[in-house]
Amino acid sequence: MRRIRLRFESIQQVAGNQELAVILLTDEERKRVLSVVCDDTMTRQILLRLQSPQRCSTMLPESLVAMLGEDTLDMMVYGLHDGQYQVVLANGSFQRHHRIRLSDAVLLSLIAGFPLYIEEHLMNIQSTPFDEQATGISIPINTMDVTRLNLAMQKAIDEENYELASKLRDELNRRKSV
Repeated sequence: MRRIRLRFESIQQVAGNQELAVILLTDEERKRVLSVVCDDTMTRQILLRLQSPQRCSTMLPESLVAMLGEDTLDMMVYGLHDGQYQVVLANGSFQRHHRIRLSDAVLLSLIAGFPLYIEEHLMNIQSTPFDEQATGISIPINTMDVTRLNLAMQKAIDEENYELASKLRDELNRRKSV
């Protein structure tokens, strides 16, 4: 299994929805980008650390990382299930590990500098070519939760975009059959 190291590129608010943002993660060469939807709480946590890291030095996540000392942990994105990326946080030998959300892994990577990896096969399937000048972001429908899929399908129907509505319905049906 070959793995690719991910790097934080940016976080962008979803137009028309103040409760959601998209985290952009690129490979080290910045050729491919992985889009990750996150909620408002995580958006604020990430932006706080990007805008004023010195204000965060005594916050709980930073304090816990400081207590780890020299211990380095790895994080690996290894799958996708029900619209959620599957991520494991582990010590170097993977003897101790714990599953976490991808958005939490991004935050931990920003705080502690722990490397975040993704299996190459998954990156190839889920990512799109990276364009620094892009004005929009693609989010694979298989990474949307059921609530967002239903909302998107209703919006597609309201806008008479029946091709998109059909794809969203197919994804919902696929999840029901699993």
